[in-house]
Amino acid sequence: MAEELNVVGGPLEPCGTDPLTGFYRDGCCSTGPEDVGSHTVCAVVTSEFLQHQRSVGNDLTTPRAEYGFPGLRPGDRWCVVAVRWLQAARAGVAAPVVLASTHQRAADVVPLELLRAHAVDVPADPGSLT
Repeated sequence: MAEELNVVGGPLEPCGTDPLTGFYRDGCCSTGPEDVGSHTVCAVVTSEFLQHQRSVGNDLTTPRAEYGFPGLRPGDRWCVVAVRWLQAARAGVAAPVVLASTHQRAADVVPLELLRAHAVDVPADPGSLT
């Protein structure tokens, strides 16, 4: 299997393990034919982003054990669906993005310039994102 790349051309780095993220629940925003939604953007979710997603029918805060989904809190790193992230960006509530952990396929949906505009290193205190 070929090495997966991030949107800046380097090796795809892990997005998050607590909670364990990724379509394949491997901690990375890896993608493949089964990932119809393209869970490729590594986002550090904020309260505003989570509220917006819930308002458009994408509840990311309620645990769903049948999908191995723990429910998210502000500050969690999560591989989000590229089109959902773009939707939030257009609404003015884009979550910060970890470029090294965002799969290159995200750029098929979201302009790289927009991802770069929201790029961030994960803060030392993720609680500041509440």
